[in-house]
Amino acid sequence: MGYYGLKQRSNYWQLLPYIRPQWQTITQALACTLGVTVFWPIQAALAGQLAKFLGQGNMVALVQLSGVLALVFLVQKILMYGQDALMAKAAFTITLDLRKRVYAHLQRLNLSYFETAKTGDLTYRLTEDIDRIGEVVNKVFHDFIPCVLQLIVVLGYMIYLNWQLTLATFIVAPLMGILIGWFGEQMLKFSHRSQNRISNLSSLLTEVFSGIRLVQAFAAEEYEIERFSLEAEQNRKAKYAAEHLKAIQFPVVGFLYVMSVLLLFFLGGWQIALGNLTASEFVSYLAGVGLLIDPINHMTTNYNDFKQGEASVDRVFELVAIKPTVVEKPGATELPPLTGKVEYRSVSFAYPNPSPQGSQWGASVLKNLSLLALPGEKIALVGASGAGKTTLVNLLPRFYDPQAGEIFIDGTNVRDVTLKSLRRQIGIVPQEVTLFSGTIAQNIAFGQREFELTDVQAAAEIANAHQFIIELSQGYYTWVGERGVNLSGGQRQRIAIARAVLLNPSILILDEATSALDSESEALVQEALERIMKNRTVFIIAHRLATVRRADRILVMEQGQIVESGTHAELLEQGNRYARFYAQQFS
Repeated sequence: MGYYGLKQRSNYWQLLPYIRPQWQTITQALACTLGVTVFWPIQAALAGQLAKFLGQGNMVALVQLSGVLALVFLVQKILMYGQDALMAKAAFTITLDLRKRVYAHLQRLNLSYFETAKTGDLTYRLTEDIDRIGEVVNKVFHDFIPCVLQLIVVLGYMIYLNWQLTLATFIVAPLMGILIGWFGEQMLKFSHRSQNRISNLSSLLTEVFSGIRLVQAFAAEEYEIERFSLEAEQNRKAKYAAEHLKAIQFPVVGFLYVMSVLLLFFLGGWQIALGNLTASEFVSYLAGVGLLIDPINHMTTNYNDFKQGEASVDRVFELVAIKPTVVEKPGATELPPLTGKVEYRSVSFAYPNPSPQGSQWGASVLKNLSLLALPGEKIALVGASGAGKTTLVNLLPRFYDPQAGEIFIDGTNVRDVTLKSLRRQIGIVPQEVTLFSGTIAQNIAFGQREFELTDVQAAAEIANAHQFIIELSQGYYTWVGERGVNLSGGQRQRIAIARAVLLNPSILILDEATSALDSESEALVQEALERIMKNRTVFIIAHRLATVRRADRILVMEQGQIVESGTHAELLEQGNRYARFYAQQFS
């Protein structure tokens, strides 16, 4: 089962932990809302009196009443400002807290999750979906609740004027409620479909722009344009379906409004003829009806927005519901400074099965593997792709946990210590270097809020990076573009080494650190690696055997097991797998 298979139907009640801290601001906004609401029946009553004095031609009373009505409008609009400003403040703060919480939660999920998740989809959920939730929260307090209060107060006033007439206006209310509810449920369905489509489109864009060099290298532009066009068309259809539903809804509900007004005039004339209502009271009553139309329209629109927002709530809290598989145990301790002794005891590991059918786990990658690395020992891992080399070293910083067996560092089980203290003492120099937008210095000191430039420069000198850095336009303050595309492969690799040097780890993992470099760059990087490996326990993964000759011990892996162990000379003398690998590369 994939991570998104964990989906549970969510609702707005899950927002309460984020709404509760804003209760003071929301209370102040609602106080303004109550003040605004009180003025609605007052305006309707004053409109009736205005009609009365207009019929009498009493200009003095008209001027006085107009002044009172203007003052009522002014005070009400001031209260509306307070309501809107305060609710916007609360809604934006709720959105910020939710976005930070979801982002922090994603940071704690394991690598296995990100290996299957779509980057574009995650980006959409953290941006568009959370923004939509904020808009809905704002509308609930800024628009929906005031509309409900306005309906209640104005309807109360209309009942006071003539309960028979008010009762008659409720004839179409159940029909309107049923229609609005049905439209809302359909809108939720279409919103889910539309948001999933735009997430797919975002994922496609992220994927293509990240691999644009490959697209152009294979002259696949037309192919990608066709893929994009098909996905964009599906997105258009999904969005059009939602808008088409709205286009049907508003004329239907609007027609019911018109029929209600016509019925109201007929019944109002009948009540005046019976003497149950005066003409000025009927004008006041009509003013009340006018005050009902706007909130009903708003509530209809808001209901659609709420259903669309519910789809966003589902998608966002679907992420929050995902549980990390690698977690710190209660009472985990800080790992003290290490000497670098590493021990794997009968470790077995398999990756989660991406298919919802069959076993939870896929085929075993490591099988009952045991290994002891002494402090300061340089161990090279060689073997065909898929033999389990990278998986073996990824278990050390607990990117994954084995299904069986244990791993110890200096005699301490890695499950018993905090993840931060563990990973801070393990440096990794990968084959594919990831650089982030920022300066060269910030990339070398990645993960450190404060750092000394002299320390960064010292690390760069060890990594053979200082010379090319000072030749850049701004030296250590040169801005690195996205993914470091304005630097060569060798330069990026040396920055990665400097990053590991500055961390000063006791254990170092070199994962194909020189495989993608030209000869000149490889020589500089290899020289830097020789410096950084001194006095550290090092695990070296390499397909190019020239880089592992000087290792203290070479382990040959095959199908998740160690099948040969020894020095370069010893393994050549044995004439088995390693010797054949070596002969193939240097024949």
